[in-house]
Amino acid sequence: METLYHQTNKHIQEVQSLMGNLERTDRQSVHLLENELQARIEQIFNHLERLEILASKEPPNRRQNAKLRVDQLKYDVQHLRTALQNFQHRRYTHEAQEREREELMSRTFTTNDADTSIPIDETLQLNTNLHNAHRGMDDLLGSGSSILNGLRDQRSSLKGTHKKMLDVANMLGLSNTVMRLIERRATQDKWIMIGGMLLTCIFMFLVIRYLG
Repeated sequence: METLYHQTNKHIQEVQSLMGNLERTDRQSVHLLENELQARIEQIFNHLERLEILASKEPPNRRQNAKLRVDQLKYDVQHLRTALQNFQHRRYTHEAQEREREELMSRTFTTNDADTSIPIDETLQLNTNLHNAHRGMDDLLGSGSSILNGLRDQRSSLKGTHKKMLDVANMLGLSNTVMRLIERRATQDKWIMIGGMLLTCIFMFLVIRYLG
């Protein structure tokens, strides 16, 4: 197990070193480096599967420590894989934006048979407005989520307050009529809260449907 452990740890260090070259690699060669890193990471995961089996066969007094060492290697390589995926996502997004920009710059828009064209500046402004609209919708959805969380917190608070009021009522020996009034008010508050949540959900749905 020790030999495979040190070999796997060495491979992880090599991948870490190669990851530092991603930002400096030219566009024509970066996908080759990404493929190499992916292959190395998959090989490391294969080694980790073997290490987990070997760790489970260690003597009881060494088994826990062996599993901890394997888990640390697994954490390191998972972190590397996530970093590689994030880099690829950023690269794909950047390349897509560049392609869209080039298409906009090379495209000519005509309104009729006359030689009338839409200025490129207006097209770029439209693209910017669309991006701003998407960001605004994301902010709106985030606000809606915060409102729902607030309503859930209020519901929990109302439940706690209701219980405390009933406890106090029992301690003071209040009449059944007063207790029923308290329960009726708590029920009304609950339905008001549920109605607010439904209205918020309907509003978010309409925003997504007609502005998305």
